[in-house]
Amino acid sequence: MKRNYFILLTILLVSAFSCKNANTNTEQAVEEETSPNTFGEDFTVENVIKYDDLLMKMAEVDSIGNVIVEGTVDGVCQAKGCWMNIVSDTNDEAEGLFVKFKDYGFFMPKDLTGKVVMKGNVYKEETSVEELRHYAEDEGKSEEEIAAITEPITELKFMASGV
Repeated sequence: MKRNYFILLTILLVSAFSCKNANTNTEQAVEEETSPNTFGEDFTVENVIKYDDLLMKMAEVDSIGNVIVEGTVDGVCQAKGCWMNIVSDTNDEAEGLFVKFKDYGFFMPKDLTGKVVMKGNVYKEETSVEELRHYAEDEGKSEEEIAAITEPITELKFMASGV
């Protein structure tokens, strides 16, 4: 009879501690999910320029170095997450920003959406037809859409050192 009580007490104690650990792990997982993710170089989020304001500045210059920009993700490379597109929140006709990652050193989650803050250099550059077709393929565009790309374009690009 004493042995049965001992076994029952042991089971209760193990259950109590297991539940406590499970709750702690769950709380920790929730905390990790709600904290912001960072990729690449750590940086202090200060002197942030909204993407729309950056567009106005880039109308006057060809490049701006070491800038921190906030923008809205419109798409991410579906092959690896090796690039993303940023768009204006207020103007559907505004030029998008093509973002690559310094030294190919980090990638974005393929399902990334919403706002991001990133540090790096913005510049204007011509993108070849071959490269544009490659990016369209990465994005999952149809063969017809890819074949319709026949001219290089000059576009805004961003080399991010951290996101």
